[in-house]
Amino acid sequence: MIKRPSAKELYDRIRQARILVDDGPIYLVEEEPIIADALDLGYDIAEIPRVLKRLFSEISQKDYAGTRPPQKSYKNPILNCELYAFSWESRHFGCRVYLKFALKGEVFWLISLHEDRSRK
Repeated sequence: MIKRPSAKELYDRIRQARILVDDGPIYLVEEEPIIADALDLGYDIAEIPRVLKRLFSEISQKDYAGTRPPQKSYKNPILNCELYAFSWESRHFGCRVYLKFALKGEVFWLISLHEDRSRK
């Protein structure tokens, strides 16, 4: 039995996320922690579309760091949407980064973007 998400499913989610980030808008589930994490990584929250475009050019399905099957969100307005988490050595930031997002219809929802804390 293949555990979800499969490599193909992850590839498809990354591809879909890239398209949605390119087309915008990008929604933040909780703004304050994302702003604080942006400052820690050294960028302004207004740069988030550009930063996400760069990061999505770096990641692949092998960088998946989420659960199998993916966790479901317990927060509105993405209640029950699957959450996709990735962790990798980012060339853009020069450190290991953790990115978690959800896709709801034609909207990209950013959950987390910060230096990977699991390795500290």
